[in-house]
Amino acid sequence: MLPDDQLGDTRELHLAWLDFYRETVERKLAGLTDAELRTSRLPSGWSPLELLKHLVYMERRWLRWGFAAEPFGQPFADSGGIDDGPWQLEPSDTLDELLTALRAGGLRAREIVTGDLTAKAAIGGRFGVEGERPTLNWILFHVLQEYARHVGQLDIARELADGATGE
Repeated sequence: MLPDDQLGDTRELHLAWLDFYRETVERKLAGLTDAELRTSRLPSGWSPLELLKHLVYMERRWLRWGFAAEPFGQPFADSGGIDDGPWQLEPSDTLDELLTALRAGGLRAREIVTGDLTAKAAIGGRFGVEGERPTLNWILFHVLQEYARHVGQLDIARELADGATGE
């Protein structure tokens, strides 16, 4: 995954694991039909494509809007504009479009994660109050745990869809 000389570099570890999780999401979704991507097999009701859209927006909310304070419209578009609302798709959402957005998010993350990991998130995006701004390191750990949790859920959804297992 990383060369030996980077195994102790926290920044590179964060970025490498984020890359790994994005690639795993892509592998887990490969080969599913559009109907399988849009259908839930779980009592909670989310579909694999909804989960992908959530990951795209989750990463934007924390790194671009959160840490870098970059404005972007509809930060909660994955949940109908409601923080913690149920995930939802637009009829026009496609696997290719969302995977392109996921990959672009990875490239933008690498651009953002260049400075001091103890730097606080900028005021003006997600965080408007001085005291509530987390560090870049905290944000990266949070984004990693979101990916880990949701990739695990996607493992189950994929197995239920067609029996495919494995990382």
